Amino acid sequence: MNGIRFLDGLAGIASSDWDAMVPDGNPFVSHAFLHGMETSGCLREDYGWRACHVVLVEDGRLLAAAPTYLKGNSHGEFVFDWSWAAAWERAGGDYYPKLLVASPYSPVSGPRLLVRPGEDAPALRRRLVAALVDEADRLGLSSVHANFLRDDERDAFDARWLARSDYQFHWHNRGYGDFAEFLAALTAKKRKNIRQERAHAQAAGLTLDMRGGDTLDDDAWAQIHALYELTFDMKGNHAALTLPFFRHLGRTMGANVQVAMARDEDRIVAMALFLRGGDTLYGRYWGAQVEVSGLHFELCYYRGIDYAIREGLARFEPGAQGEHKLARGFLPSLTHSRHYIAHEGFRQAVADALVHEARHREAYRAELLTHSPYAER
Repeated sequence: MNGIRFLDGLAGIASSDWDAMVPDGNPFVSHAFLHGMETSGCLREDYGWRACHVVLVEDGRLLAAAPTYLKGNSHGEFVFDWSWAAAWERAGGDYYPKLLVASPYSPVSGPRLLVRPGEDAPALRRRLVAALVDEADRLGLSSVHANFLRDDERDAFDARWLARSDYQFHWHNRGYGDFAEFLAALTAKKRKNIRQERAHAQAAGLTLDMRGGDTLDDDAWAQIHALYELTFDMKGNHAALTLPFFRHLGRTMGANVQVAMARDEDRIVAMALFLRGGDTLYGRYWGAQVEVSGLHFELCYYRGIDYAIREGLARFEPGAQGEHKLARGFLPSLTHSRHYIAHEGFRQAVADALVHEARHREAYRAELLTHSPYAER
């Protein structure tokens, strides 16, 4: 199998070969994460996901790849193109299916165009991008999308690809020795509010701790998954990740999965799930069956900051959206995506819309930074 191929799953790719192309051990494009989703019932065609991974093999060696999916909708992507789809379909076109390069259900920046170390990375990335366009054109698809790219991948996309950016709220470690030193960097008002929130959570009579996935048994994972499902049910959304997938993460990623939890004796009543990769902690899922003032912030944010400081991590990304994160030490950080629209007229219309979107985005960021929680801006 030499040259470019599109695969309907990762079962035929050795995990060691795939993971050799993943820089900094990024968990969201690891073989364990992606293949685990495929085998644990998280990615299904009736959910709009069909694996279509592009790989480049030469002389029997896997040189480059991109996690790619044929998508029947825009759920689970977090770079929202619903308005594009509606516009194209009003014009009589079929927006779906489309090709998507991404980590499913994961609004996390990281590598998307994977290459083997020591090879000519820029050239290999350009070959992957060209293959994506060729495949979309061959299949008559409306578009190809590459979401949450690393900075060093953006040059692989030529002028036919539209650039789109957005902001998430990330915490950056400024060499803090402990949580108290982090608090000292904030304004007095923000420092006081955080202390009050932590005190409320601590006063609830629950046992609060943070544990690695390798220390959790099947019953603990069942409780954690039930809390994850409860959050989605309360919001009227579908919880796509299955209990077998959660248990799979614990088995395959071990201590790189962290769960901050609140327990009432032996029962887990609230949790926040994190993944760790390289120098970054990633917050993913939250769930609770109790209402305790400050508990969400304690488990989702402050336990993560504590962990990042203790482990010497450079960054903590707590998930998409949420202006309330700003007051708790998380600052707006750019994310990047690229979009190939096959029809030239439609591509120009989307390009014009993105210009207006970018103006609003920059004005929004400027407004956010006037409310920085840090004493020195």
